Amino acid sequence: MAKILVTGASGFIGFHLISSLLELGSHAIVGLDIVNDYYDVNLKYARLAEHGIAKEYILSHHPIQSERHSNYRFLQADLGEHDFIVAFMLQEKFDYVVNLAAQAGVRYSMDNPRAYTRSNIDGFLSILEGCRHSKVKHLVYASSSSVYGLNTEMPLSEQQSTQHPMSLYAATKKANELMAHTYSHLYNLPTTGLRFFTVYGPWGRPDMALFLFTEAILKGKPIKVFNHGEMIRDFTYVDDIAESVKRLIFKPAAPSSDWNGQQLQADRSSCPYRIFNVGNSNPVQLNDYISAVEEALGKSAIRQLLEMQPGDVPATHADASALEAWVDFRPQTTVTVGVQKFVAWYLEYYKVLEKSR
Repeated sequence: MAKILVTGASGFIGFHLISSLLELGSHAIVGLDIVNDYYDVNLKYARLAEHGIAKEYILSHHPIQSERHSNYRFLQADLGEHDFIVAFMLQEKFDYVVNLAAQAGVRYSMDNPRAYTRSNIDGFLSILEGCRHSKVKHLVYASSSSVYGLNTEMPLSEQQSTQHPMSLYAATKKANELMAHTYSHLYNLPTTGLRFFTVYGPWGRPDMALFLFTEAILKGKPIKVFNHGEMIRDFTYVDDIAESVKRLIFKPAAPSSDWNGQQLQADRSSCPYRIFNVGNSNPVQLNDYISAVEEALGKSAIRQLLEMQPGDVPATHADASALEAWVDFRPQTTVTVGVQKFVAWYLEYYKVLEKSR
């Protein structure tokens, strides 16, 4: 039985990954999260409750046992508490670590930059040190498609430049990739970074477009449509993300067999280091995404057309061929199907139909 640490356990992707791992029933899982108030903490506690973690029993710095799963425990802690995190990882001796904890959001990083350096830089260093000293077999961590920044060559490939980020959030994710490479090189720690492309689905974050659109449309309020809805996004359904991560956990990065220091490969190295795009490879215009929400709700949106926001990129399109070659899987859920599943969850979770009777 492998022992796996998943950080960001009360978060959107972390919740779905843990659900997927628990379905296997063959591994000991520990979830870790600070459970901060960046968005509605009640949603985070509801996700934890789905895994048998009762809010009233959560005690900071002390793991608690799930009431539903004998192989799952949860720890509330801050990755920025370096000494505690490293000591905890040494004590637990995890086989695998998946770091999904981060301060998310491009726009929020312009108002609260220090939140990003504490969580995404200092917190990631705690994870790296914990992995190094406890001899973890493989560290998988969340990067982001935002690292491609000013790069406009489509589709976006792991071999392309990521030297021009457009937000501090993107810069911290690029920094994570560089930090991971250093630890892979110095300490032979296998690390795999995942550049997620616009993840959406049930239990999503309230600050993300799909959540905001659905809420506003139901209330008959205008939705903000930036760049007049002409932005292109490679929307990727969360279950596909979870399946990709689950497969990658158990296939550690390895040194490139054809490494050449004079012809550098951006997504691999002479040490056990890999980078993968995790995206649907089927970009959709924002206007069409909104139309899918309208269709699922059976109600039209009031569109407030606006200019592009600072930090946003006009388009994303993932080349996920490397991922498919490595784990024999690639995301492929269509936006129509994925949005319908989100809306069905939203209506049930917020009891919209009951309130309308």
